[in-house]
Amino acid sequence: MSTLNEITSEHEFNSTLNSTSPSTLLVLSFHTPWAAPCTQMRTILETLASTYPVKEPPTASFLSINAEDLPEISESYDVTAVPFLVLLRDGKTVETVSGSDASKVREAVEKQAGKMGNSGKLGLPPALEATPRKEDESSTNGTGPARDLSAYAPKPSDPPTAPAMSSGASSKEELHTRLSNLVKAAPVMLFMKGTPSQPQCGFSRQLVSILRENSVKYGFFNILADDEVRQGLKEFADWPTFPQLWTNGDLVGGLDIVKEEVESDPDFFKEFSVAKDGGPAAPEAQAQPPAAAV
Repeated sequence: MSTLNEITSEHEFNSTLNSTSPSTLLVLSFHTPWAAPCTQMRTILETLASTYPVKEPPTASFLSINAEDLPEISESYDVTAVPFLVLLRDGKTVETVSGSDASKVREAVEKQAGKMGNSGKLGLPPALEATPRKEDESSTNGTGPARDLSAYAPKPSDPPTAPAMSSGASSKEELHTRLSNLVKAAPVMLFMKGTPSQPQCGFSRQLVSILRENSVKYGFFNILADDEVRQGLKEFADWPTFPQLWTNGDLVGGLDIVKEEVESDPDFFKEFSVAKDGGPAAPEAQAQPPAAAV
């Protein structure tokens, strides 16, 4: 039976793409380790893949791609949210599926590849909320319960933007106050991975580009540099992913929401633009705790 294979580099992806038969359906699954619905999508695809027998050339080949580790691939397929499925044949996109709805995923794959193996129900799980894996408390070195770092994993090769975790946890009220001040630190605040000059994920890079294209003056906060803000803002905003864009203290949303807003209203950023009548490009200011960007 076929399996879901993880792609770990752009070179590996290109080699796979070039060596795949034109008749084979390539199922690209874009995911991130911190997005709970991606766990659901993985289960769905592993189940689907198992129904396609191994043969040459294969009817369908299933590939899993970390959207943040391989941003160039993500951007080439316009991935702005995960989970996101891209179905390719002979190098051309034939269909895309956003989200982890099992019936939609199965329908799309079977439509493009045909039913194989089990022609009835595939035993796919319902679209329930998946809970990210937490570290076992026994994994500590005697300093207390383990802290879940599943969403905090910069690579060794990344610039040193993420220092060691701050010691001493603030109370929930203090953190709430701090976050309230941070989201209002500038009329437009971007909470991103990395900095505008050195984004550390493709989604953050794209949002920075949108702000620059619209000549928006904005403040930014590198959430990789402060895990307390990174985790606390998810609950504070009721928005589990990054980047996040805020205007006048209110959450706009992530990259996909910002794109929709700009497409539906070309003047969405007009009040925050500093390039009126051919003026200078927009500057960027970093919000450093506890100081605020201006």
